[in-house]
Amino acid sequence: MPRKVVFIADADSWSGESLISRFSQGGTDLILNSLQDDKEWEDVLVSCKAAGSETLVTHADLCSSRDLSAMLDQAEKQLGPVDVMIHNCCCLRPASVESCEEEEFVEIMRRNAKSAFFCTQAFGKRMAARGSGSVIFVSSIHSEKPTGASFAYSASQGAVKMLAREAALFLGRSGIRVNVIETGPVEGSDVAFQSHLSGLYEDYRYKVPAAKLGTAGDLADLSFFLAGEQANYLNGADIRLDGGFLLHYMDHRMNKPAEGETRSQ
Repeated sequence: MPRKVVFIADADSWSGESLISRFSQGGTDLILNSLQDDKEWEDVLVSCKAAGSETLVTHADLCSSRDLSAMLDQAEKQLGPVDVMIHNCCCLRPASVESCEEEEFVEIMRRNAKSAFFCTQAFGKRMAARGSGSVIFVSSIHSEKPTGASFAYSASQGAVKMLAREAALFLGRSGIRVNVIETGPVEGSDVAFQSHLSGLYEDYRYKVPAAKLGTAGDLADLSFFLAGEQANYLNGADIRLDGGFLLHYMDHRMNKPAEGETRSQ
């Protein structure tokens, strides 16, 4: 059975290290797209080689079809066609509805949503020509749950979610599976999503029923499953990887009127 080639769109992200480790040890070859210099990847390349994984570091602009096409031509010559595309871009910055500057909004949407579209189009065409492939979007529970901290991040993840559904419908006709992992809280989420509007991330680890936060390793394991043959009938799925975090609900942060105060309808 030929080895699979896996593309990781943002090898620099919080999930990159675990994805690289899981897939290299799982018998795949890797294309790591990065903003870092090649020298920063020397130790990783040695580790991957020791695990038996051929690895190529690329620096493609994910919002440029020309850049992506050139990168894929190079990768196919060196490693072969890409079997699995993992889009794990997750630019998160504070951005409120009332004060977010246009430039900031456009940049978040570009890095998270626009890149997802261009990658889906570029990889999808080549996978469709071969009649197989797997596309995995690493998204967030905030594709459906407001953050109170960055509406632009939520909007970008909502766009990725619907893109994935449309792509699953279209690319599924060519034997390509498209699925979304909606990640929940990890260590540091209370800082990343700090908000004066929402108390969602106050004592957040205790809102997970098991009182245990997820890790990048959990995400990597699920991604590896979705990339494999055991997930052959999974297409168009939104898988919430949050330990049950969104099942928690509370009322002490609701915007209630003060005692004796009434609200106009």
